[in-house]
Amino acid sequence: MAEHSLTPSDLAAIDSRLAATDQLLERNYPGDSGSRQPVHTVYVPADRFTPSFASEWGAQALATAEEHGGLEKLGALLGQEPELAAAVAGRVAAKLRSEPIEDLRLDFEDGYGDRGDEAEDVAAVAAAQAVSEAVAGGSAPPFIGIRFKCFEAPTRARGLKTLDLFVSTLASAGELPEGLVLTLPKVTTVAQVEAMDFAVSRLEEIHSLPAGRLRFEVQVETPQLILGPEGTSPVAQLPHAVPGRISGLHYGTYDYSASLQISAEYQSMEHPVADFAKEVMQLAVAGTGIRLSDGSTNIIPVGDNVENAWKLHGRLVRRSLERGYYQGWDLHANQLPSRFAATYAFYREGLPAAAARLRNYVERTEGGVMDEPATARALAAFILRGVQCGAVGTEEVLALAGVELPRLTVLAHPRLATSSK
Repeated sequence: MAEHSLTPSDLAAIDSRLAATDQLLERNYPGDSGSRQPVHTVYVPADRFTPSFASEWGAQALATAEEHGGLEKLGALLGQEPELAAAVAGRVAAKLRSEPIEDLRLDFEDGYGDRGDEAEDVAAVAAAQAVSEAVAGGSAPPFIGIRFKCFEAPTRARGLKTLDLFVSTLASAGELPEGLVLTLPKVTTVAQVEAMDFAVSRLEEIHSLPAGRLRFEVQVETPQLILGPEGTSPVAQLPHAVPGRISGLHYGTYDYSASLQISAEYQSMEHPVADFAKEVMQLAVAGTGIRLSDGSTNIIPVGDNVENAWKLHGRLVRRSLERGYYQGWDLHANQLPSRFAATYAFYREGLPAAAARLRNYVERTEGGVMDEPATARALAAFILRGVQCGAVGTEEVLALAGVELPRLTVLAHPRLATSSK
């Protein structure tokens, strides 16, 4: 047997050279946490939120579906085979009754406008009180929070005051909601995100919150965040400027498209400029644990346009899912049926093949496809997302893949097994 030539001192020298790399990978690229990611974010003007808001939207969504032939017909509109449409319809109906909104953002930005400081002060406090009431009563969506005005000079002070009033009111009422989400819109520079990091750090100190408790989303809706003045990509710098603080990047369909002079008629989630921005976003956050969300469509299923709007929305939801964007925006209750129908079909259609390949990997049997560990992680993550949103059941996963939920979670996110030891 040949003897190796590198000495312990050589290996130590290499370790020393790579110490900074090891630290960077550990700190800045922790991977996904394995926690649930909502399939959508609903935006509503902040003063319209009440503790019964989510259930009212669910009831409206179900009523609209019934008026147009039911959820199975909706599945057929979206191109689902009868058996799939029936399976999806039952699960969507249950979802709209039990958890019609997964993530809700009370909007103090474009959806609220400028109503004067006094009115917004009152609304910010009232919004926090309503959220506290909804959480205490069990009617709040799993994820809930606000979008305040951006950090550009004309609106910076107003946005910060709304953020302060909302968080401070929640903190004074007791523990913050577990699924609290804060959204910083219209970001153009890394410095604005660093300023947000400072603001939430101060709020944590003032209210005796654990460091890092107040994470936030960044909306990517300006070209300056994709390509900066030096020819670099500021969005790629964000995860490393404030490690661990950003929870998500959300693409802003219409602001971004308008900034690039795209005519209103052609502004869309599937325009080439949108695809380019979203691909840069994917590269920027790969491995960082920061989640991604696609934007919205402003074609709403109302009046005589319900079925055509459902077909468009369902197709766009499916398109995003296929491209690795597992979350998007919804703007109206009537978009909920097509959101969940398209999402559930995506996971249910892919479940048999994904489960079979995962079982082959786990059991090391001959399945005709020799999957790498990275592919096995992707297969498990796909199935886990389907379970988390309600598209498939754990009993189905056990029957098809031969793994229970804890094992599935570790297969999808192996670091969880290490961190728990």
